[in-house]
Amino acid sequence: EAIENIDIGGPSMLRSAAKNFRSVAVICNPERYGEILGELKNNGGSLNDGILESLAIEVFEQTSGYDTMIDSYLKKELKKSVEQFPKGISLSYEKSQDLRYGENPHQKAAFYKDESVLEPGVSNAVQLQGKELSFNNIIDLNAALEIVREFDEPCASVIKHTNPCGAATAADLSRAYVDALDCDRLSAFGSVVGLNKPVDGRVAETIMKEADFVECIIAPEYSKEAKALFSKKKNLRIMEVPNFNAEFRAFDIDLKKVVGGLLMQDRDVAKIESDMLKVVTKRKPTEEELKALIFGWKICKHVKSNAIVFCQGTKTAGIGAGQMSRVDSVIIAARKAAGRSKGAVLASDAFFPKPDGIEMAKRAGITAIIQPGGSIKDAEVIKAADSAGIAMVFTGIRHFRH
Repeated sequence: EAIENIDIGGPSMLRSAAKNFRSVAVICNPERYGEILGELKNNGGSLNDGILESLAIEVFEQTSGYDTMIDSYLKKELKKSVEQFPKGISLSYEKSQDLRYGENPHQKAAFYKDESVLEPGVSNAVQLQGKELSFNNIIDLNAALEIVREFDEPCASVIKHTNPCGAATAADLSRAYVDALDCDRLSAFGSVVGLNKPVDGRVAETIMKEADFVECIIAPEYSKEAKALFSKKKNLRIMEVPNFNAEFRAFDIDLKKVVGGLLMQDRDVAKIESDMLKVVTKRKPTEEELKALIFGWKICKHVKSNAIVFCQGTKTAGIGAGQMSRVDSVIIAARKAAGRSKGAVLASDAFFPKPDGIEMAKRAGITAIIQPGGSIKDAEVIKAADSAGIAMVFTGIRHFRH
């Protein structure tokens, strides 16, 4: 059926007309009808070269995008035997909106969507209220959503500059939000909040009461009472994600742009279970510590490297992110914890290259550590943990995030 629906004649006619653009005005976008009619009326039935050229370019943009959609569909649906990373790639994205500016006011920006991706996310979220989304809002909303989608139980994430300044799971969403906020209330000013359960009036009231200033909230849905409460903050952006619980991961890739080039990789969707962990110290983690370690590992995956996450149960107690040395991230996490680190566990996104990070963890009162392992100094690191009475487990999986 898909093969029979591939249009051959239409693209061929458009392309041939566009090639002959000096003699043919080829219009593939109905939104331009009014503009072209106006130009014809104002110019005695003719169009200038600039308009003819722009119409031609629009055709090739349209037909190349159409061919890319067919290519992607056939690879996915017909499961053709193709390279995961082919010799050449074509990307097809539709502009969703122009943005006021990019990361900074002097940068122009726009948001594009891949219409073939149906996975619940920012690209198919609906804005219910608030100011227009900014470039940075969209990135932070994606980060907030990716964290809470890791969990089935009620979860809240509080994001600043793509990093969580707090995250938690709890028996109810209000408790989870307060626990996440308590991790670092200072940094949470102007945050983006992610929630993985419907927001009712109680949750909305908690957010309005507890937070000094929230930029955006993203969640599966909102009750009438919640919408009414949030409407008092006219600038607060409220994003609703349809089909939030759809058990579906897009065949999607992670792209990073460099000057003159593009890096492509699989998305990091790796998960771990307790039976995948290797205990490397004399002391094994307790059941409570193990639960906290796995929670911390899930959060650590979403923190910029070098990443260190302190957890008390299923709530973050301190986070060290984006540092050039791992021990500095431990120091920052301990400072952020502000005394809450005693009896906490630690998650590290990559191995400890030296025992110094373990020694700092001991000073902070950490009782258990989860990390990938794989350092040439693992033996020294394990010895330091044993000396401190800290339980340590290896995952064998790294979660760098640049």
